[in-house]
Amino acid sequence: MATVRVETFVDVKAADAWEAIADVEAVHERMLPGRVSSAEVDGDIRTLTMPDGARIRERIVAIDHELRRLAYSVIDGSAMPLTYHHATFEVVEVDGRTHIRWTTDLLPDALAPAVRARVERGIVELKAVLEAAA
Repeated sequence: MATVRVETFVDVKAADAWEAIADVEAVHERMLPGRVSSAEVDGDIRTLTMPDGARIRERIVAIDHELRRLAYSVIDGSAMPLTYHHATFEVVEVDGRTHIRWTTDLLPDALAPAVRARVERGIVELKAVLEAAA
């Protein structure tokens, strides 16, 4: 199984970064507004609609406010032929700074470079959105 991890420091309070990431119904407004057009949540299933109309269904596995950790899994609709996907966001204070770690486990391994390209772009976009909102 391949693992892709991207990390960044953001110039916002950890509590504020976590609040945005944990708001799973507002990913299209608070995290990735250019990449996601809308989000709908029904129980633990989140459906994201992309600007081109594509839809991705995700299971929200855990929202841990104490650890500032969100876990989710793509279960349907990925543009890539993934057979397994599980990802986490973690918000950690490091020496008074806010650190965000986005880790994705996936199969097949051969798709890791494509997933890495997406999450590397995504973490840059997330950083910009969080800092602009601060």
